[in-house]
Amino acid sequence: MSSAPDCLRHSLFGGASERCHRSASAGGASADAQAPNAPNEDEDACREAALRLLDAAPRSSGALRDRLVGKGYAEDVADRVIARLIEVRLLDDREYAESVVRICANRMMGRRGAAMELARKGVDRMLASQVTEEAEQNGVFEEAAWELGRSVARKTQGLDRQVRQRRFWAAGGRKGHNPAILREVAAELLR
Repeated sequence: MSSAPDCLRHSLFGGASERCHRSASAGGASADAQAPNAPNEDEDACREAALRLLDAAPRSSGALRDRLVGKGYAEDVADRVIARLIEVRLLDDREYAESVVRICANRMMGRRGAAMELARKGVDRMLASQVTEEAEQNGVFEEAAWELGRSVARKTQGLDRQVRQRRFWAAGGRKGHNPAILREVAAELLR
């Protein structure tokens, strides 16, 4: 009989050699020695995961924290990594929130719709309120309502007035616009 260990013989014949090499590495300690649901305490690995996530798409600190904890990193490790990313300005919730509001305005959404989108993306409620308030003061959402009105007016040209207004009000409601602005736009564009 051969003097090769059983795991080597198995690998020669298509067996599970990976398991043998894993258990043989690091002095016989298995890579699976950590409990399956135990949080990962490796800060460097967490930082690398955070940078990969941010490279793939911009995120709020809340959404990034949720993703890191979901990947199995300990909450305190994720918090330290996020604090460092904020410190070196690789993560900026305010800038992210402003970009989300700009995207919402381009999609002809109103303040309520933008606030819901910010909440869905993990932006702090207080920051979301501040950013949407500033956008509203700058007329961003009013302009979005007018653009929505122009779009609906173009698409419904030739239809009955009530049908046009119903479609506009439905779209404005779905997108989270202020009813007072919708009333003004409907009176002007959908006569």
